[in-house]
Amino acid sequence: MATPEPLLIDVSQRSATLRVAGLTAVAMTAFAANSVLCRLALKYTAIDAATFTSIRLLSGALMLTLLTLARGRSVTGEGNWLAAAALFAYAAAFSFAYVTMSAGTGALLLFTAVQMTMIAHALGRGERLGVRQWLGFLTSLAGLVILLLPGLSAPPAQSAALMLGAGVAWGVYSIRGRGCADPAAATSANFVRSVPMALVLSGIFFARFHFDATGALYALISGALASGVGYAIWYAALRDLRGTSAAAVQLSVPALAAVGGIAFLGEPVSWRLLFASAAILGGIGLVVIRRTQAQ
Repeated sequence: MATPEPLLIDVSQRSATLRVAGLTAVAMTAFAANSVLCRLALKYTAIDAATFTSIRLLSGALMLTLLTLARGRSVTGEGNWLAAAALFAYAAAFSFAYVTMSAGTGALLLFTAVQMTMIAHALGRGERLGVRQWLGFLTSLAGLVILLLPGLSAPPAQSAALMLGAGVAWGVYSIRGRGCADPAAATSANFVRSVPMALVLSGIFFARFHFDATGALYALISGALASGVGYAIWYAALRDLRGTSAAAVQLSVPALAAVGGIAFLGEPVSWRLLFASAAILGGIGLVVIRRTQAQ
């Protein structure tokens, strides 16, 4: 029986590697784009945070449902209301935080809270950290303290608290989603369940309602493309990514959001943000990557 030519195997492997790398890069860019789009809408257009949230979740639900049905899968029976509530809490707090917060700082706080929540959950289940992991964890906490200390370049306290809350909610959502047979279908179903919650939020803040066509377009892109298509691409990449790689590449999201904030919003980069980012992302990298290797 003839064996495949080594050259053909090498070309095939290289092609597969490039495909995964490309999908991963697109997914991380999409996740970072959510921060930039939200900040663009709430800073430069008249749309209010509640309306932005509703349009984002509704368009995300529609896009994810279409993608799920195109795969021949049904969203019926997938997901659950608790996960949907966590998804809604993330999206709402995310939007309200970005009323007064820069894209890069917001993404950094979000990512920090997500990872800290998941690490705390692992510790609560009896997982133990090594010396290097504890060092990374404490370094990240120190970076967070540096970022939040009062000063001219510190983010607004209320917005920082909202973004940290958004990160905790997304961490809970991620924990609830572990073990799903079809995470893409579950995410689609949870987006659908979150829409009524978003509409209630819009009703509560109806007195502040402001519709803006450009702001609505940003929300639509955030929901349908950066969220809906972004998640679908990420799940496709995850099938071929090692756990350590999946954890490591997510460290790029706050940096990409900061670059987007500079390019599209003209946001300055302070020394405080640079030092805090290095401490937080480096420390989390030590914890998350070592944890994933040990699993």
